[in-house]
Amino acid sequence: MFTATALLGNPVAVVVDGDGLDDVTMQRLAGWTNLSETTFVLSPTTVEADYRLRIFTPTAELPFAGHPTLGSAHAVLEAGVATPRDGFLRQECGAGVLRIRVDGSRLTVRVPEAKVLGDHPIDAAALARALGAPVVATPLVIDLGPVWLVAHVIDEAALRGLVPDLPAIARLSRTLGLTGVTAFAFCDAAGAALAVRSFAPAAGVGEDPVCGSGNAAVGAYLGATDLLARTGTSYRASQGREVGRDGTVEVRVEDGGRLIEIGGTCVTVIDGHLGPWSA
Repeated sequence: MFTATALLGNPVAVVVDGDGLDDVTMQRLAGWTNLSETTFVLSPTTVEADYRLRIFTPTAELPFAGHPTLGSAHAVLEAGVATPRDGFLRQECGAGVLRIRVDGSRLTVRVPEAKVLGDHPIDAAALARALGAPVVATPLVIDLGPVWLVAHVIDEAALRGLVPDLPAIARLSRTLGLTGVTAFAFCDAAGAALAVRSFAPAAGVGEDPVCGSGNAAVGAYLGATDLLARTGTSYRASQGREVGRDGTVEVRVEDGGRLIEIGGTCVTVIDGHLGPWSA
């Protein structure tokens, strides 16, 4: 996801016929694929939705995640599970029913409403030590289903050169109830206003190559500060280069950072079948 080139961007494993699988099997499969997320397409429980999606990291289920939502929509369209109505797919997930806009090969979703959580005391110096680079201004905790601690790193070179202390980030995440830490810096990359990196070791994901919810949280951070003027309400972010998975996320910020859209393109790399197997 977030690329049109095979073997770049952020992979997601999508099981398009998941109705017969129980929770334990879904979680075991997500651990087995060992991707940042594995998803399961199920029959919807409401007439408002075209399908239901469950999203798993290697260790836990998420109510929402960005690249799995869009990558699964791509798989749903290719498999003929659902077709757009008035240009939209309706996905039921733990965060509710989300509308995914289909515009040719480009997919866009408005993420669940972003909330800045003010009751999380953040030690900026400790966070800077865990990341391995100075942090500009006050980090913010952003909840949009996944909960990200968003940090503005001093410059692009520092961001791209991060060698984070993942055990420290995992401890911080567990203490504060975070999905992980997303860091960003303004950059001069061709076609991108920001460079972004996302770390979620407590969820079994050391570095998420191109993180949709992490980028949405950065958009909410920009909207909650005076930094949105530097990018405008619509911009592109570069992520994944440091792990060989270069991708681009399109971000739109509305209502002071409360409403965020993320989008991009997707390419199928593997098409196959699971099982049969016995427990």
